[in-house]
Amino acid sequence: MSEIVSIVYKPESAQRDAPEHYTRVPLASATLVVGGGIEGDRKGKHPDRQLNIMSLETLGRLRAEGFHTEPGQMGEQIVVQGLDVAALAHGAVLQLGEAARVEVVKPRTGCERFEAVQGRPREQAAEGLGVVARVVTGGPIRVGDAVKIVVER
Repeated sequence: MSEIVSIVYKPESAQRDAPEHYTRVPLASATLVVGGGIEGDRKGKHPDRQLNIMSLETLGRLRAEGFHTEPGQMGEQIVVQGLDVAALAHGAVLQLGEAARVEVVKPRTGCERFEAVQGRPREQAAEGLGVVARVVTGGPIRVGDAVKIVVER
């Protein structure tokens, strides 16, 4: 069974990120909001880029390759275990917990900020950064909640 193992966000009140790390706060639970990602998250306001989702298994591989994989330091907000997130196609829909649903928009490729935090080119993590998703049905989520694919593409 797939499940959520980590939720982090950047509070709206957070100061600018330091050059060497992302500012992220771990959460035991959160509310996903249509059009806004994680409620109160400064990073979730873009219409098609509300959440960055990665798999725990990929984070383990990247850690072994020398990447900084502490919660949120790969730029992710939600980490799931038991699901190959990188294999999810555009349009796939995941249910997180009892009601929240997110739609995969595209594979995540990283950016200049990612390179600054990691101290290496984003291409070195190619196909390992998970997916960008948008919230299509809001609702509460928490660490330990089940994750299931409800629409495959």
